[in-house]
Amino acid sequence: MAQKKPDCERYRVPVGGSFRLSTIDTDDDQDLDRDEARKRLSLNHEQMQEYQQRLYAEGRQSLLLVLQAMDTGGKDSTIRKVAGVLNPQGCHVTGFKAPTDEELAHDFLWRVHDHVPRRGQIGIFNRSHYEDVLVVRVHKLVTPDLIERHYGHINDFERLLVDHGVRVVKIMLHISKEYQLKRLRRRLERPDKHWKFNPGDLEERKRWDEYMESFEIALNRCSTDHAPWYVVPAEKRWFRDMLVSEILVKALTDMDPRYPKPEFDLTRYTPQSIS
Repeated sequence: MAQKKPDCERYRVPVGGSFRLSTIDTDDDQDLDRDEARKRLSLNHEQMQEYQQRLYAEGRQSLLLVLQAMDTGGKDSTIRKVAGVLNPQGCHVTGFKAPTDEELAHDFLWRVHDHVPRRGQIGIFNRSHYEDVLVVRVHKLVTPDLIERHYGHINDFERLLVDHGVRVVKIMLHISKEYQLKRLRRRLERPDKHWKFNPGDLEERKRWDEYMESFEIALNRCSTDHAPWYVVPAEKRWFRDMLVSEILVKALTDMDPRYPKPEFDLTRYTPQSIS
C-alpha cells in the first residue's frame, strides 16, 4: 500500500491578505498514521542530509528557516527533532531574545542581518525579525505608524535575501490557548521542566487574543511568493515534525543544489594512479 503523502500546501498562507488562523486546526494530522509519519520523517532526514552536503559543496545558495510560535509552541523541540540530523558545520541556529542596549541603538533588522546564513549554509531562527510586529505591536513599544512601516521593511529585507541566493521559509507553529495551558502546567509538574517556567509567560498569556490578531496581520502582510509563511499544526508533535521536514525538503528540492564540477582534468586520474 502506497504511503499517504501529506498536503503541505493547505498550510501555506496565500498571498493577498485574506488568511485566518481559525481555518487551521491546531491538532490536525490529516488522518495520517503516526508510525508512517515517523518513517517519512526518517526518509526526509536522509534527503535533508544529502541536500545539505550538496548545498555546502556548491557554495552558491543558502536556506533560512524562520520559526515563530507562542510560548510552549515547540520551537526548540522542532529544531531538535527536525534539524538535529544536520551537520553542525553547515547549520547554525540563532535564538533571538529581548534586544540588548546595543541592538536597540540600531534599526530593528540590524541584529538579524548578521545571522543570515552565508552561501552553502542552513540557518534557523528561533524567533526572528517578526518579534518587531508581534511583541512590539502588542506592547505598543513603538508608534502604530512605525509598526505599519515595519511590514514593508520586512518584505523588502526578505526580497533582498532572496535576490542574493537565500531561500526563506517561514513557519508558525500553531497551538491553542488550551494546549498552552496544558504545557505550562506540565512545566510545574515536572522538576526537569521547572527551569523552563517563567512567570512572565502568564502575563503574556493574558494577551493571547492580541497576539493572535498580530500574527494574522503579519502572516497576511508578509506571506509572499518569494518568502511564504506556513501555519503548521503543532499539538501532535509527530505530525508537526514530519510536516516541517516535508516543507524543508520541498524547499531544498526546488533549490536543487549541485556538486561543483572539478576544476581539473579528472580523466588524468584514477584510484590506482595516486599514491
